[in-house]
Amino acid sequence: MTAAEALSVMNVRAQTLYANVSRGKIRAKPDKADPRRSLYHRDDVLKMAERRSGQRKVEKVAAQTIDWGDPVLLSAISTVSNGKLWYRGRDAIELANTASFEEVAGLLWETDAVLIRPSNTRKAASADDPLTASLVALARRSARDLPSSGRTPLVLRDEAASVLSTLAQAILGGTASPRAGGTLSERLAVSWGCSEAQDAIRRALVLLADHELNASTFATRVTVSTGASLSAGVLAGLATLTGPLHGGASSSVRALSELATDIGPEAAVRNWLAQGRAFPAFGHPLYADGDPRASALLSTVSVPPLYAELAACVERAVGERPNVDFALAVLGAAFDLPAQAPLSLFALARCAGWLAHALEQAQTGRLIRPRARYVGLQPKPSE
Repeated sequence: MTAAEALSVMNVRAQTLYANVSRGKIRAKPDKADPRRSLYHRDDVLKMAERRSGQRKVEKVAAQTIDWGDPVLLSAISTVSNGKLWYRGRDAIELANTASFEEVAGLLWETDAVLIRPSNTRKAASADDPLTASLVALARRSARDLPSSGRTPLVLRDEAASVLSTLAQAILGGTASPRAGGTLSERLAVSWGCSEAQDAIRRALVLLADHELNASTFATRVTVSTGASLSAGVLAGLATLTGPLHGGASSSVRALSELATDIGPEAAVRNWLAQGRAFPAFGHPLYADGDPRASALLSTVSVPPLYAELAACVERAVGERPNVDFALAVLGAAFDLPAQAPLSLFALARCAGWLAHALEQAQTGRLIRPRARYVGLQPKPSE
């Protein structure tokens, strides 16, 4: 179907059609007769039209909204549309070609490039790994920082830069001098002893800076909606990011690569599937044609043969392409970065987005408080 035909059948606006395409609910392909247009899968369009024609209960709509469903709140920060990621209307892939992470953080916060200063926050213990140090540093700030409610955007943006600096210092650890200069990507490359990885690190930070209302960002917004401090919101986001279905997905890639080293990529993929395990670093519900962030990052890195073969084997087996979690694991392997580098990069990058959403949420002055649809034992009135 052409776009006009699909819109007529579904009786929706063009934005709704494109949103369903970006979420993978309607398949699309270029029109060979006119490459500027797209054609839409007839069965998918009819299925969505049938879904819209039914009178769904409010409870069912709300439940489906939470699970990769319709938007649940207003935001002007970022969106996924037509298979691309946009930061305040600008293509994130194009930004990754030239922009620094500090400039992108400024774009998300609607200010100038953010200055990420070395923090004086003391370390929890000299032997702490970056994740532990980050959680402890943010928890300490959360205990003393002022609430986010009732404060001007200018003051909150200054505090946001301080919170981001705290996280950066916790991850950089004792290798960062208080007088260290340069961009965050340069400081990370020096800290990890791999100056040649600086540009790839910069690209990764830009590409991961925000991704609309993902799980960790939602956790941040819920926290800040109570009036809690910006650092408390970032702490909630970081805790959520550690899950294996979110920022921790790249660790699964490392485990799969270790298995592939022992028994070969093809056997490793078969073994993985035989155990009923999913591939969390492959495929993405918002990108029907593949995660463009992964493509943008992998195209600038010399992918180790083992990882290239693994990606090919997984795609043949389950039909899914690598996403940005896989690309982060490849980045770590290609430059022999520390084991926690992928999660550290993800956390530092996404902190810019968490704080952008925290700033936006704080200005609404509204509490995010959904209702639960109760499915337990029915209450019995007392006699």
